[in-house]
Amino acid sequence: MCSLLARLISIALALAAPAAAAQDYPFRDIRSICSYAAGSGADIIVRYYSDKLSKLAGKPVVVENKAGANGVIGTDALAKSRPDGYTIMITPASSTIAAAPYLFRQLPFDATKDFAPVTTIASLAFVIAVDATKQINSIAELIAHLKMKPSDGSYGTSNNTGVIAAELFKARAGLKTVYVPYKVNASALTDLIGGQLDFVSYDATWAVSQQRSGRLRILAVTSTKRSSALPDTPTLTELGLSDYDVTPWWGVVVPAGTPKPIVERLAGWFNQITASDETQEFLARSAFDPFPGTPESMATLLKVDAARWERYVRVAKIEPQ
Repeated sequence: MCSLLARLISIALALAAPAAAAQDYPFRDIRSICSYAAGSGADIIVRYYSDKLSKLAGKPVVVENKAGANGVIGTDALAKSRPDGYTIMITPASSTIAAAPYLFRQLPFDATKDFAPVTTIASLAFVIAVDATKQINSIAELIAHLKMKPSDGSYGTSNNTGVIAAELFKARAGLKTVYVPYKVNASALTDLIGGQLDFVSYDATWAVSQQRSGRLRILAVTSTKRSSALPDTPTLTELGLSDYDVTPWWGVVVPAGTPKPIVERLAGWFNQITASDETQEFLARSAFDPFPGTPESMATLLKVDAARWERYVRVAKIEPQ
């Protein structure tokens, strides 16, 4: 009888532990991993949401940049963190998690098992852009320019979505353009302006700011509809590249095993941030569209996107790194 009672008490305590953890959460700083370099488009959104989260949570949210390997280094750091809610990652999850297994021969994490989805927050377009000083003003002119060069020239990017967007563009346009990987956006921009690259494939957040400064000329967006930040820039589908839709999205993930009440609390905070007028304005300025969700809807989307990215990788004939 005593043994049974002890077991029942143990079970009750185990069931109560996650609720208690959530009730006290957070009682110390939260680490927010950014899997891209400081100053990148990714870094901008990570720091914005981390700052807003710190105000709702009442504790500092410290951003840690862990750039490299198209987001793999930072994503792996999250996977190996304690599942206690004190390490989070605000990330282009369609790229760093859903697409990653099809772009790399080996990953140090399991994209289907090592993460717990929290919520989606925003979606955005990627762009094909050239050096603003060059006399290339349209996708048709870029294709003609590339076809006059050995191996159809070269392009640069520093993330998974940029690779898929450019390789799918190449496949649809009949190009063999060589991919040059970069760790940080600034290096690709330097080489583009220096003539070592012919175009870049990047998120609209970073590219729009570079276009405003006169460094880039954006020729097209990769989403099915025009970006609210680039209303005069056509989509690649409009320009005749059929079956083309690269619309990456951002979400929040934590290590698998993080207590559900903490996941739900984080989801509530992030959706509250996304719903605010200030955030709506920030997203519009940064070429994002609001995309709130739930842990369940994000989990479903990760599965759907994994299948979509697998098809895109096959169509674009991308060789895993």
